[in-house]
Amino acid sequence: MSKVMVSLPDDLLAEIDEESRRRSSSRSAFLAEAARRELRRPQPEAIDAAIARSTTRFDRSGVFEAAELVRTDRDARR
Repeated sequence: MSKVMVSLPDDLLAEIDEESRRRSSSRSAFLAEAARRELRRPQPEAIDAAIARSTTRFDRSGVFEAAELVRTDRDARR
């Protein structure tokens, strides 16, 4: 296992230590899990692209009356 040296503000380190103790975990385990969680998060560019795709799809759907769609669906189920 590799060891690294990082610089953190004292107040942040205090919060990390407090949360590690609360979770009955080590500082290293807490920071490793935080890093893993951050690395699994989608990149902002991917989120922006997904939003753009959704916006395009909604724009293509045109104008519709939601109440009429609900009525039609309800009547079809009878």
